Amino acid sequence: MKTDLHPTLNNVVFIDLATNKEFPTKSTMTSDKTKMIGDEQYYVVSCSVTSDSHPAYTGEQRLVDTAGRIDKFKQRYGSLKARGGDKKKKAKK
Repeated sequence: MKTDLHPTLNNVVFIDLATNKEFPTKSTMTSDKTKMIGDEQYYVVSCSVTSDSHPAYTGEQRLVDTAGRIDKFKQRYGSLKARGGDKKKKAKK
């Protein structure tokens, strides 16, 4: 068998930045920050979203500013009438 083929598994603790919950596990990831948990040293990896804070897992809905998005779109691209894209050809009878 070939040696040094597989990456090494390290003790890693993932920390959710929104809830500060820690998830100790094993991973191939490393970090400059370390933390002692019990008698073992863990690499610290910060995550912005985990299963503890993601809306799909928590059931919380977050409101999206759709009206603001529409206004931004209209400001950026203008209306179709101003650009001549709303011209309809009238059928002759």
